[in-house]
Amino acid sequence: MRAMIMQAAGAPLVATELPAPRPGPQQVLIAVRACAVCRTDLHIVDGELAAPKLPLVPGHEIVGSVIETGREVEHFAVGDRVGVPWLGWTCGVCEYCRSGRENLCDRARFTGYQIDGGYAELTVADQRYCFAIDRRFDDVAAAPLLCAGLIGYRTLRLAGEVPLIGIYGFGAAAHIVAQIIRYQGRRLFAFTRPGDTAAQDFARKLGAEWAGDSTAPPPEPIDAALIFAPVGALVPAALAATKKGGTVVCGGIHMSDIPAFAYSLLWEERVLRSVANLTRHDAEEFLTLAPRAGITTETVRYPLSRANDALAELRRGALQGAAVLVP
Repeated sequence: MRAMIMQAAGAPLVATELPAPRPGPQQVLIAVRACAVCRTDLHIVDGELAAPKLPLVPGHEIVGSVIETGREVEHFAVGDRVGVPWLGWTCGVCEYCRSGRENLCDRARFTGYQIDGGYAELTVADQRYCFAIDRRFDDVAAAPLLCAGLIGYRTLRLAGEVPLIGIYGFGAAAHIVAQIIRYQGRRLFAFTRPGDTAAQDFARKLGAEWAGDSTAPPPEPIDAALIFAPVGALVPAALAATKKGGTVVCGGIHMSDIPAFAYSLLWEERVLRSVANLTRHDAEEFLTLAPRAGITTETVRYPLSRANDALAELRRGALQGAAVLVP
């Protein structure tokens, strides 16, 4: 099979022919139809996330068709369309797994990080961490739902049911969660890179009442902030924009260092928290909500062979929505 593999941190991916993988007893073999390109892929390839499996097939926003099942698979059959997210395996027995917090499992393994992912024609996945995809989404449109959508949804949920949300960094996750915010009848402000008028226009198109520079104060204090840009300096800026008792949620897996800031920004019962990974419950809940809410995804298609180009466009902030690799 054709695949794009990571051989070393900081090096371009290499086009390679690999043997077709074989499914284990609880796994399904999937013909990849689309794999979205996530900022986490960029953090892995650029060496900002430590100790990936090497060589590695990246990619964890996978949509494909089951073409073979392991002998113990019960949930899927040949021909089923499935989505595969970042969380690829958990132990099921630790205190986190047993308390509904499998996203914090110490032994968890992640797709496109410790498990070969979707930058390939074929992949295998644990049946427990595969999800049916609503037929209203085609393969390319569905792919960004598997991480940008899921992590965006979890980030929003941890912010609480508040009326005015501010989003910092208007990329793949933000453009999906913005639609959920509007579907729920809430208000939205968007904070972008200074001078990024294209992103600000994109945010307004998706329902933002106000869109401006991340360094600028909003027209009124927000109830909660969701930070998707991997920029630690946005944390004190978001706290400063947030009301007393508000919440700032950092939605990424990697962020540059947070600078020192005055305690007064956190005082008055503001909350600063992070999101780590996702749970299967998040996936089931969000993938049920997405078609009901009429979510649409903005995508730019790339052939598998141009994975490095897609990553480069993401690195320089040139994408609106999500890049999607199509084998």
